Amino acid sequence: MASAPDFAAVRAEFALPAGFPPPVLAEAEAASAPTPGPERVDATDVELVTIDPPGSKDLDQALGVARRDDGFRVHYAIADLGAVVVPGGALDAEVRRRGQTIYLPDGSVPLHPPVLSEGSASLLPDGPRAAVLWTIDLDETGESVNVDVRRAVVRSRARLDYAGVQGDVDAGKLHPAIAALPELGRLRRALAVARGAIELELPEQEVVPDGAGGWTVQVRRRLDVEGWNAEISLLTGMSAARIMLDAGVGLLRTLPAPEPEAVAEFRRTARRLGVEWPDGATPAEVLAALPLDTAAALALRRAATTMLRGAGYAAFDRAAGTRPPADPGHGGIGAPYAHVTAPLRRLADRFGTEVCLAVTSGTEVPEWVREALPTMPEVMANSDTLAAKVERACVDRTEAALLVGRIGEQFEVVVLRASGPEGEPGEVYLHEPPVLARCTGRLTAGEQRSVTLAEADPATGRISFTAAPD
Repeated sequence: MASAPDFAAVRAEFALPAGFPPPVLAEAEAASAPTPGPERVDATDVELVTIDPPGSKDLDQALGVARRDDGFRVHYAIADLGAVVVPGGALDAEVRRRGQTIYLPDGSVPLHPPVLSEGSASLLPDGPRAAVLWTIDLDETGESVNVDVRRAVVRSRARLDYAGVQGDVDAGKLHPAIAALPELGRLRRALAVARGAIELELPEQEVVPDGAGGWTVQVRRRLDVEGWNAEISLLTGMSAARIMLDAGVGLLRTLPAPEPEAVAEFRRTARRLGVEWPDGATPAEVLAALPLDTAAALALRRAATTMLRGAGYAAFDRAAGTRPPADPGHGGIGAPYAHVTAPLRRLADRFGTEVCLAVTSGTEVPEWVREALPTMPEVMANSDTLAAKVERACVDRTEAALLVGRIGEQFEVVVLRASGPEGEPGEVYLHEPPVLARCTGRLTAGEQRSVTLAEADPATGRISFTAAPD
């Protein structure tokens, strides 16, 4: 019988807050949607919808994608937290401590109180909402030719979910607001590969109810519409980064480009795995051509993670004497990039948005933004680390709970990472239930082999397998 994973223990282990202090709740309750003024345009006639996982209420973005005679027009409305959170107030101080929303299977630890994040600041389809509206015009190839960003009042027409939209795509009956999303999404994905964007597409584990009052782990397959939607978010983030770099002030999400030796080793790994590497192809092109689930493809995608190391944030302000990094790009995206599209769930986006609004309107970046920028890299790095640890802990404990009664059994796995020369464990992937774990013994990346479950501890999430000698 499977043991139940203890998510309360995860919350305690990482000291996650159980609620918000009374002054923060009082300030959030008092906050309301900004009164439309001369600086906030009426864009309620723009066709917009939200696309999120089922049941989501903290809706950061509303999207509209339409064809134009000479290309495309994207409308991307983003929740306007800069007009709600009072700089220096109790709520501002609390969200700076949190950094981002932390997600667990049994509920989230939100960045903002639900009265805002699931209420008045969320882009729900129940009335006009204050938003920051990005309008991006693109040519026939999907390249951006003009960007406009301003405060607006918008009205979402519908709250959609990924599976439903994918079904509409397959049936040829898309909502009019996103009629051109498939065409533009495919173009933007092709441009991403051409830029050298590295898309890993490793199995994405998630903890979900098992239908019997417990929990299980499943692999989440990303639908086409999720990839297209992500491309619009990336387009907006790249537009924001260009605005910031041109103005000499902002906050970038950075990731160094792969080192030549890392690329060379990746190529050698592909050769060892028998993966074809056409002459002149880039790692991005090789990864994009891989099938999803073969042993060699899984192992090569795992090997690609070694090319994507050193992610961080870079704040800069020319007026204060700080310059952008020498390499301002994001190696996984193939271009400079900034977070601006999820302010309900991520702190940095509020500050990045305010920079873009000021720069594009020809006004000074607010002093409270400039003062906060140097603190953002550390705050966001710490919250990113915490979020990743919490997510991994929940998955690990659930995996262990599913396997705890099966110690000593043999399983067929795919080896994702070979064992080290000094006996360091390798990494294997079990398809059912989907488990990533350490494995001792002699292992070769890309092979399929039988291993024995040696450890499964739901209290710690520790799982290990052992491979018998060849």
